[in-house]
Amino acid sequence: MIKNKNTQKVVLITGASSGIGEATARLLAHKNLRVVLGARRTNKLEAIVSEIRKKGGVAEYRALDVTSLEDMQAFVDFAKHQFGRIDVVVNNAGLMPLSKLEMLKIDEWNRMIDVNIRGVLHGIAVALPIFKQQQSGQFVNLSSIGGNTVFPNAAVYCATKFAVSAISEGLRQESTDIRVTVISPGATQSELASTTTDAEAAQWVAKFRELIIPADAIARAIAFAIEQPEDVDVSEIIVQPKG
Repeated sequence: MIKNKNTQKVVLITGASSGIGEATARLLAHKNLRVVLGARRTNKLEAIVSEIRKKGGVAEYRALDVTSLEDMQAFVDFAKHQFGRIDVVVNNAGLMPLSKLEMLKIDEWNRMIDVNIRGVLHGIAVALPIFKQQQSGQFVNLSSIGGNTVFPNAAVYCATKFAVSAISEGLRQESTDIRVTVISPGATQSELASTTTDAEAAQWVAKFRELIIPADAIARAIAFAIEQPEDVDVSEIIVQPKG
């Protein structure tokens, strides 16, 4: 087990049952941070937490649907009850069903808005009062390279990630006692691409994802932001495949 100066921090991670969320939980636990995993698939969370504990890490989990404010409140309350405080919220849960706007996949648009935007806002809403009371805390919000530029088939997805960046920047400007970090991954190994139902968009995604980086690359960026001294706020990190 690697020890560091942030060893007592309690880190909450949404969307932790796979991909970036899972990789982040495993890495931070290895670094001796205390992690609380949230996602809808509790069978996967249970398996991940069991493996973390076998390796000497400290981890808990709870079922979580980020689109529900009540669920998010219960998730944060659970973590605070277990450890007495929370220090970092990693708003990672996200969806990426891509399609051209003319396909009018309105249900998919709404689901992305609910998870990718409202889910982040819910994470902020329930943790911010605690951070303000503690006069310390950090939000790590997962955006995307799609939060900096727009791609065909991805207008709504990119819009949700632009929103994450805007919300994060606004929160940063309004705050003097908390840290706000945006992590913007490029093509990364995850289950996101599997949510695309449109055949033409799926072909575009497959081409775009011919070069991908492992989820652990994003986990390392998140760990870097968390490990900085308290007077350092890493505002944004963009991580993309080489070339």
